Amino acid sequence: MRTISFIFASLVTMLAQSSFAQDIQKQSVNEDLRARLPEEIRTAGKITAVNNGSFPPYEIVTGTELSGATRDISDAIGQLLGVEVDHASVAGLPALLSGINAGRYQFAMGPVGDYPDRQKSNDFIDWVREYVVFAVEKGNPQDITSLDTACGKRIAVMSGGSAEKVIKQQAQKCTEGGKPAVEVQSFTDQPSSILAVRSKRSDAFFSSQAPLTYFVEQAKGQLELSGVGQANGFKDIYQGAVVKKGSPLGGVLLDAFKILMKNGTYAAVMKKWGLEKNMIDAPGINQGQ
Repeated sequence: MRTISFIFASLVTMLAQSSFAQDIQKQSVNEDLRARLPEEIRTAGKITAVNNGSFPPYEIVTGTELSGATRDISDAIGQLLGVEVDHASVAGLPALLSGINAGRYQFAMGPVGDYPDRQKSNDFIDWVREYVVFAVEKGNPQDITSLDTACGKRIAVMSGGSAEKVIKQQAQKCTEGGKPAVEVQSFTDQPSSILAVRSKRSDAFFSSQAPLTYFVEQAKGQLELSGVGQANGFKDIYQGAVVKKGSPLGGVLLDAFKILMKNGTYAAVMKKWGLEKNMIDAPGINQGQ
């Protein structure tokens, strides 16, 4: 499975680089922001960001290398702060959040879903808005168009993610209503989930619209999106960078995003990766409700 994921990540990286290649302006160091960094980061001259595997087109992990919109944003923020941003990968969102809270990593650029239960232990610096939909086999043979139509179906989700929680709640609603429960299939990464649908081991993958759109475009007509334009169990979804609760790094990242939005870098990165519909007008902290 890891070999397949590696090949898939390599393919989408090459496609992205050829399809969206454009220059992103280099940032000058903002001394005021740099001065607000924790002393240990300034002294080390670097900061470690963690991800939980490929989440195209934001995060595309190929071996130990990261590309995608998140990498471009990370590079720009590192330039603003005058530090090098190192990237580490872990298996699954729970490991990402616990790693930040244990101090193994300073932050995650994400974007990670911002929800009230997660805000108890972490602060989220929101920089995108997202929607949750289904990726299904072309023609949608299982007729999965909403949460209500997922009863009795095999639904793939990311382990530990908000979509997993929603689909498990739906499974309970199905049984309470006298219908077959949803068979929830949890995976640690996006490529494995998509592969399950393409190989017909899952009937649908329930996840964020931006990466699913990306995967569908690369599937050469094998997949399509379903449930677009519906709430699907979610309110407005904000996603963002993640720091430990109360970390001064949160305010630094917030102001860094304000600069990138004002000088056009944020828009350039989002457009480069086909994420115009996920842009927000201004960053914020813990906006998820």
